[in-house]
Amino acid sequence: MNRSIVFALIVIASGILFFIPFLGNVHLFDWDEINFAESAREMIVTGDYSRVQINYMPFWEKPPLFFWLQAVSMNIFGINEFAARFPNAITGIITLITFFLIGKKLNGEQFGFIWALSYLGSFLPHLYFKSGIIDPVFNYFIFISIYFLFECFQETANKKSLIYALLSGTSVGLAVLTKGPVALLIIFICIVVYWIISKFSKLTSLRNIFVFTAAIIIVSMLWFGMEVINNGVWFIREFVDYQVNLFRTPVAGHQGPVYYHFLVVFLGCFPMSVMAIPFLFRFTDKSNGAAFTFNKFMLILFWSVLVLFTIVKTKIIHYSSLSYFPLSFIAAVYLHEAIQKRMFGRYLIILLVITGTIFSFILFAVPLVFNNKEIVLPYITDPFAAACLNTYVNWSNLDYLAGLIYYISLIVAVIIISRKRIFAGVMILFYATAFCLFFYLASVVPKIEKYTQAPAVNFYESLKGKDVYVRPVGFKSYAHFYYFGKMPRVVNEPDENRLLYGKIDKPAYFVAKVTKRDFFDKIPECKLIGQEGGFLFYVRMPDPGY
Repeated sequence: MNRSIVFALIVIASGILFFIPFLGNVHLFDWDEINFAESAREMIVTGDYSRVQINYMPFWEKPPLFFWLQAVSMNIFGINEFAARFPNAITGIITLITFFLIGKKLNGEQFGFIWALSYLGSFLPHLYFKSGIIDPVFNYFIFISIYFLFECFQETANKKSLIYALLSGTSVGLAVLTKGPVALLIIFICIVVYWIISKFSKLTSLRNIFVFTAAIIIVSMLWFGMEVINNGVWFIREFVDYQVNLFRTPVAGHQGPVYYHFLVVFLGCFPMSVMAIPFLFRFTDKSNGAAFTFNKFMLILFWSVLVLFTIVKTKIIHYSSLSYFPLSFIAAVYLHEAIQKRMFGRYLIILLVITGTIFSFILFAVPLVFNNKEIVLPYITDPFAAACLNTYVNWSNLDYLAGLIYYISLIVAVIIISRKRIFAGVMILFYATAFCLFFYLASVVPKIEKYTQAPAVNFYESLKGKDVYVRPVGFKSYAHFYYFGKMPRVVNEPDENRLLYGKIDKPAYFVAKVTKRDFFDKIPECKLIGQEGGFLFYVRMPDPGY
């Protein structure tokens, strides 16, 4: 068995080992995970796979491709957390092997292996493949479309360039079906910037441009076109208006400073973010190889994403996640060169130690704080947060292990890197990150969730299948739709005001934060039936004879 096959098998096995286990170990998180899973669930319940819905009403924010993947998964594994997250786990495995294969083609199998492992062993990139959000699938389509464009531009006028143009356009079309027109904007920016850097030289033939554009239109119209035919332009108009408003105005609760995404990427993508620093501005080089040319594309994609979503008013952590793909390549370029030259920047070692120590401390401190909550409770002024923290959760001394192991691994890795064994050192660090996240998601995160949303989610699940109304009051949530298993809306379904004060035909259950106690005290028909953590549970019975 040659070295290339061994590397490929390790990459695939690593993806399977780290991305698939414990997918269903914790409830889906509000808002995005539950929001998207609920859309897939409603497709299954209604049998309508053509339109995205929430609470059986049109949902303008996203096209349907990712929800189709979730719906397929739910039809196989059932409507549960594992099924909702499984498409991203598979996307993660595909992403790692894609990195290896492209990296091997560009710069050898060791380079491809480093590239794949840098993504596997960095915090947010790893976590996204254990989630049920749209971005990993969208990001993959954008990345692979950029790669095919690169190959198209390399092959000037032969049949291969035509195939690459077709594949790139198809990938962009799939990205549009995943997350909408923002895919077109990102690709357009990248092409224009590359054209400018290339001093306005001809990039490819008109034939290839036509095929690329036609593929985008045809694939995108598989859904957008059918919507226009079946329902007219109003749905598409509402969809586009919603996307534009996301860019122009900040969504409540999602504002942030101008450096927001830069900070998220640097901290969230540790340790590969540190290793990419030397080459983040390296647009020129003495070499003219394919790897360097592709590095230009990756730099363009990285900076385009960060600048674009810095300009966008709404600041959501997912928006900059596309930058993780090119960042991993840039980190791999530096690491490969460092391994060849047996030189690793001293300032990078210092940054690794400082940032890694911070993460180790956080991993260790989280269970420590929750296990000694009486120390921090006097400093918490928010009644809801204080009530949540008072929830009883059984912590174990084993929960401290992740932080300790990560710090020890960090020090060992840094010592090995300092002794010029750079490949071994970075592999230890990447795998240590992956193993600690694996342990944390299996052991610690489910306990943290018990302080946050678990009481409300468990209450919704207890009412599943009953002929009742269920409603959160005073906070936004999608959890009651998904975990109560709400069925399609009925005509004249009562709104919140009617459920609280008007005539109702069946019991209405309410979930509220402890800060809403005074509000419910003024509604004597609503009876408090329980409290868990920071949540209060009420019921209002129907009027006799109604």
